Amino acid sequence: MYPLFEKYSILRVYYKYLFGGAMSKKFMFVLGLALSAAQAFGSVYYVATDGNDGNPGSKSKPFASLNKANAVVTAGDTVLIRGGVYYLRDTVYVKTYNISAGIHLTASGESDDKRIHYLAYPGERPIFDGTNLLVGGGYDHYDGTIESVEYTSPIVIEAKYLHLKGFEVRGVPMKHNSNSGIYILYSKHIFLEQIDSHHNSGPGFFVNDGRANGGGHYFLNCDAHDNYDPYGRQGDGENADGFGVHYQESGDTTKFYGCRAWWNSDDGFDFINQEFPVVVKNSYAMGNGYSDYGTKTPPSGNGYGFKMGESKTGKGRHAIKYCVAWKNTASGFYANYTSVGSKWFNNTSYNNGDRSFNMASTTYDSEGRETAPVAVLTGDNVHVLKNNIAYPNTLSRIGGENASGENNTWNLNLDLTESDFLSVDDPSMTITGEDLSMIAGALGPRKADGSLPDVAFLKLKAGSRAIDKGVDVGTPFAGKAPDLGAYEYSSSFADSATSITMSIGHSAEAWSSLSVFNLQGRYLGTLRIERGETFASALQKKLKNSGAYLVRCGHNLLRKKVNVK
Repeated sequence: MYPLFEKYSILRVYYKYLFGGAMSKKFMFVLGLALSAAQAFGSVYYVATDGNDGNPGSKSKPFASLNKANAVVTAGDTVLIRGGVYYLRDTVYVKTYNISAGIHLTASGESDDKRIHYLAYPGERPIFDGTNLLVGGGYDHYDGTIESVEYTSPIVIEAKYLHLKGFEVRGVPMKHNSNSGIYILYSKHIFLEQIDSHHNSGPGFFVNDGRANGGGHYFLNCDAHDNYDPYGRQGDGENADGFGVHYQESGDTTKFYGCRAWWNSDDGFDFINQEFPVVVKNSYAMGNGYSDYGTKTPPSGNGYGFKMGESKTGKGRHAIKYCVAWKNTASGFYANYTSVGSKWFNNTSYNNGDRSFNMASTTYDSEGRETAPVAVLTGDNVHVLKNNIAYPNTLSRIGGENASGENNTWNLNLDLTESDFLSVDDPSMTITGEDLSMIAGALGPRKADGSLPDVAFLKLKAGSRAIDKGVDVGTPFAGKAPDLGAYEYSSSFADSATSITMSIGHSAEAWSSLSVFNLQGRYLGTLRIERGETFASALQKKLKNSGAYLVRCGHNLLRKKVNVK
């Protein structure tokens, strides 16, 4: 068996290496091996801008559309999408929710181990453009005509166990309702990786899990930016969030890692009416509440960075960890009058228009009716905030009656200054009227593997008063105690929060076998922990060089610093 074969297929693993390198002879040789291996687990089809849906879908005779690919694929199959711009025109009527789609993905995989994969061809960038789509008129009746549908999206997913990677979605217009770039409808376990959804007249990504036992989606290194809905029935800019997850009451947890949302006219991340936990880690929200590359502030846009409400049943208790919010027109981190608290650990809020952390709360009865518009949360329902940075430390106090917490800058009366950070300068702080995705900075081009760019912005510097001021929340740290904020300082491990970090906490000692990788993703072998042996000593024995490594434990990935004596 291939050493990296774990969850998806050999092709899935190979794609961890794809997006960043020149096509050397070695590169093409490995590609051939990967595609050959993929054939053993399912068929491979091709889609290209010069293809034809009457073709067999081979590399030399590709399909023209993902709709055609959707009609033929089965669990375990792979669709490789060639680069170029796919101008969507025709729509498919989606009766289940009275919407229309340029692309409607309905074929399902069978499990996490047997997904259907829609992947950008190595070294190429497919772009799905919705500019020419006929959009719904917004009328609430179900006759299947374009004027009857309420919403239109370039891509609507109504399936289970899909994996989409490496392309852009842009430009869907609107009439009376906002239209999402990618709409996930009544689906389960959709994995989106390195997807960029931008300049849509509505949310970049919208998840509607309003049926039983949905969710379990995984957003890895995705971007949502410059989305703006100027003509909505609810107001100018009201509904164009970066990422939205809504209406789920049961099922599996949706997770975000390494995602960014900026210059969306409403909010960066919005989980309103989400009655099931969502996890957000190592993600950014900047400049939400703006439009037109940060030059305008639509009057109906809310402008929150991370909005985690409003749960009426008390089940929507989310986790927001190692995230950064800056320059949003409203609060960086916002509870949105929810009835139950979330966990807010090691986040950094900088120069937001309102409070850095705003835990405004309310209460509801068993029927979901509001009982107190501004309520005091008590007992297990309070928000828990630990190790967070509010900088400047003004308007950061969130009201002790709504939250419990310790070792935040406001609890410690720690007024940090510019001298506590490597840099408080980023293009996003000063540049407007330009596309930030093309400018080197926190929101600029990603690393070759899709992870966040490694910049100095808001990272702690040597001697910072935020170092070792935190409390242990079960994730790795360097030094005597965790640091405050999203970035753990270490002279040799300064990028601890620039890539995905899924904690396995202290339970790692209980695992007998783990997979070890270097920071470039190269497989280094299996780590076995003998009885009586600690995790740290096993790593030291296994590895010959000091440094930082990735250790996979089940579905979790841990960054670990190793000192080899």
